[in-house]
Amino acid sequence: MDYAIIRLGGKQYRVREGETLVVDRLKTDEGGSFSPDVLLGDAAVTVKVLAHERGPKIRIGKYKRRTGYKRHNGFRAATSRVQVSLAAGTKAAPAKKSAAAPPKEAPPAPPTAEEHVKGMPSGYEELTVAKIAEGAKTWNRPMLEAALEFERANAARKGAISALESALKAKEEA
Repeated sequence: MDYAIIRLGGKQYRVREGETLVVDRLKTDEGGSFSPDVLLGDAAVTVKVLAHERGPKIRIGKYKRRTGYKRHNGFRAATSRVQVSLAAGTKAAPAKKSAAAPPKEAPPAPPTAEEHVKGMPSGYEELTVAKIAEGAKTWNRPMLEAALEFERANAARKGAISALESALKAKEEA
C-alpha cells in the first residue's frame, strides 16, 4: 500500500510519501516532527511541520435594508503546513492505554429458556410485556417464578418484571 490514513487535529487525511498538507494549527513548533495516529496502512508515518500560516481572508458582511445597519468582519484561519514521510513496511506501535488491564473475555452466552428455567409458559420468549401482564393472572406460582427468574437473567424488561412480581404478590395474598 503506497498511502496511509492518519488523524491530525480530529480530522482524517489520506497521505503519500513526500506530500505537503495544509491542516488546522498544530501545537508542534516549526521544524519539529511527530508521529500521528495511523488509522489505515502498514507504514510508520512521520509528519514534519514546515510553517505556521494563516489561511485566506473570509469576508463576512451583515446588512439590514432601510435601517442603515451595515457590519463587516473578516476571518483568517490559523493553519500549519506539514510534510509527510512514510517508512515502508513497519507500522508504528499503537499507544497502549493501560498495560495493567488484562484483555476482557466475552461473557458466556445466556442460556435459552429451556436450559435456564423449566416450567415457564410455552412461547414465553416471544410474548410482549402486555401479553405477559395479561397471562400472569392465569399462570400458577411455579410458572410465575420461572418467568420472573428468566426475565431477571435475560430480558430484564421492567414492565414484565413488575407485572410478574405483582401477580406473585396477588397469589401470596389469596
